[in-house]
Amino acid sequence: MPRKEKKFHFIYKTTNLLSGKYYIGMHSTNNIEDGYLGSGTRLRYSIKKHGKENHEREIIEFLNSRSELKKRENEIVNLNEISKKYCMNLKVGGEGGLVNEEHHIKMREGASKSLKNKWNNIEFRKKIIGLSKERMKNRHKEGKVKYDTFTNKKHSEESKKLMSDKAKKRTGSKNSQFGTCWITKDEINKKIKNEELTKFTHLGWIKGRV
Repeated sequence: MPRKEKKFHFIYKTTNLLSGKYYIGMHSTNNIEDGYLGSGTRLRYSIKKHGKENHEREIIEFLNSRSELKKRENEIVNLNEISKKYCMNLKVGGEGGLVNEEHHIKMREGASKSLKNKWNNIEFRKKIIGLSKERMKNRHKEGKVKYDTFTNKKHSEESKKLMSDKAKKRTGSKNSQFGTCWITKDEINKKIKNEELTKFTHLGWIKGRV
């Protein structure tokens, strides 16, 4: 039996009143005043940090159906929009739920291709790298990262020369990095074998580290 559609379908914009950062999403409901602010990753973090009272939702546009709503969100939340400095969206709009395993595979492959295309966008790349650095700093401030880092520290000239001399001796298969590469996802850096790269990019990992 098909699921009954909700009464209202609209595109909304939730803004952090303290920072000016915003999130654009779609919502279907029978009650316009249901208090829904959105479910984006960065938006959830913003609400948790600053509180619901410092976020305001405004309805941008009403649509006649859920299908029209998805199409419209895809038009509004595009690559150009998510690359903007104050936009908290991390992916283009209009994505629906998973229907079956075949759909899941197609979505995963499509997401990998989309991610590669987005990563070629310099502004998007800068944004993601900046977010990762920002999150790591916040995790340090909140005491969630227990290990020390090299932030604000420098190697001595003697240490630099020693590391350089050792690196020059490590070539080809003698180099510990030979046949490997770094990947990153959600602040986590991981070193993997080159032949595993395709598998991990399908899971949302990006080549490189921050």
